[in-house]
Amino acid sequence: QVQLVESGGGLVQAGGSLRLSCAASGRTFSRYVMGWFRQAPGKEREFVASIRWSGGSTSYADSVKGRFTISGDSARNTVSLQLNGLKPEDTAVYYCAGRDLISPTYDYWGRGTQVTVSS
Repeated sequence: QVQLVESGGGLVQAGGSLRLSCAASGRTFSRYVMGWFRQAPGKEREFVASIRWSGGSTSYADSVKGRFTISGDSARNTVSLQLNGLKPEDTAVYYCAGRDLISPTYDYWGRGTQVTVSS
């Protein structure tokens, strides 16, 4: 059974930083893509960033490029998201997700961690 557990959310002022972590367990993730998504109140869930375990290639939403950095520690099965230059519009529940390389959809999801940015 795959489990993804997020941590590191909290309340921060605009311009501040947070680091989110996602601990993955239950299988070997070497063939997986790990992603971060977020959902703000009243809005649909949106893609934030992703990383491929094998090779480490990354992808970012335009809204977070240059401010957020995704990284992975394959030895610890942990994926992190460094959030810098936070803005009030970054306020959302952030979710960790995983999918197989050949899967078109993310099959595994964490429960989310709240990030709140005050102005």
